[in-house]
Amino acid sequence: MKLASYWMDSVTPFQGAAAGPVEGKVDVAVIGAGFTGLSAALALAKRGARVAVLEAGRVGAGASGRNGGQCNNGLAVDFQGVAARHGLDRARLLYRAYDAAVDTVERLVREEGIDCDFRRTGKIKLAAKPEHFDKLKRAQEVLAREVDADTALVAAGDLRAEIGSDRFHGGLVYRKSAGMHMGRFSKGLAEAAVARGATIFEDAPVSALERRNGHAHEVVTARGRLTASQVLLATGPSRAGPFAWFRRRVIPIGSFVIVTEKLPQAVVDELMPTRRMATDSKNVGTYFRILGDNRLLFGGRARFAVSSPLSDAKSGRVLQRTLRAVFPQLGDVRIDYCWGGIVDMTADRLPRAGVHDGLYYSMGYSGHGTQMSTHMGAVMAEVMSGRPEVNVFRDLDWPAVPGHFGPPWFLPLVGAYYRLRDVLN
Repeated sequence: MKLASYWMDSVTPFQGAAAGPVEGKVDVAVIGAGFTGLSAALALAKRGARVAVLEAGRVGAGASGRNGGQCNNGLAVDFQGVAARHGLDRARLLYRAYDAAVDTVERLVREEGIDCDFRRTGKIKLAAKPEHFDKLKRAQEVLAREVDADTALVAAGDLRAEIGSDRFHGGLVYRKSAGMHMGRFSKGLAEAAVARGATIFEDAPVSALERRNGHAHEVVTARGRLTASQVLLATGPSRAGPFAWFRRRVIPIGSFVIVTEKLPQAVVDELMPTRRMATDSKNVGTYFRILGDNRLLFGGRARFAVSSPLSDAKSGRVLQRTLRAVFPQLGDVRIDYCWGGIVDMTADRLPRAGVHDGLYYSMGYSGHGTQMSTHMGAVMAEVMSGRPEVNVFRDLDWPAVPGHFGPPWFLPLVGAYYRLRDVLN
């Protein structure tokens, strides 16, 4: 079992990073070469801006290359709850942003000719308990009536047409959702951005930001410094660098993934005949999908811990046990890959994007980062070009998480709480 991301291990590395020092003047410095930063850099470069992307490690190797490969529409939280807090019209606006996000990914794949196995197979949310199906049924009725007619229920008796497991009790299908290969997508975005004139610096972590004359920013990195008229923080809160204000508002939670060996076609057809993305309805739940080369990807929280080689291996063993409970027919399947990543969670699980103290930002995608990061990168390019109204998240309040100043010391308590809820509800 290789402790590495399948996405990054199964794609040839990006070769277009700039050599030499970080220096000079640019219109926009983008901090982070994940989907948010690459999408923003591409959109800005298309507008004629001089763009430098500053990446602490390698292109796409952070959260963008360490996720479950799902590109799903639908909010990360209950639509009715969002409507109760923000009003029905605002809830519709937020929900449709996720629809638009999947469209943005599809558009970029098509326009830039990115070979990343993008397919709109849909997503199914599986009821882990009989009573969860009742909740899914009520949720689907509201969605179909208010905002998303492309949803449907699958009763327990019909579930074998969707999944080769007897563990679940029906499901809710979101037909607009998709899946793709994360490594190929990030490499394709990076190549497209460079082709339009953007410069990407790898191994260039940002250590300081200094304002010049109240407007321009001096951006200090491990490879030098440059001056930028505008700066976009596109890294999540980042555990390093001058971003303490953001770190207090986003909780980094580990998410872990395993990938099996290649499976026979007949087994794949039995496990997931529709090839949908799949999640379950638990608070500490799992997600899974079939990859383009007939492997099964299986992921979830597993343990409330931050990713590290030791933590990833422990979490991988937890996921193997869960996989065999969901799919007993895979009892002896070999696991080829195991890795962990970070999900940047906000308290209400809605993204945040805007400008703080002269610094533009977009982050906090809360488990829906594949599509929302790509979409919000393009949105923030428009915002930075003078159209703040296109950002539907701009007016959301964003208080600091009480007691959170850096390392998430409280994660074991959060995990215990949600596991108890899964037992009781």
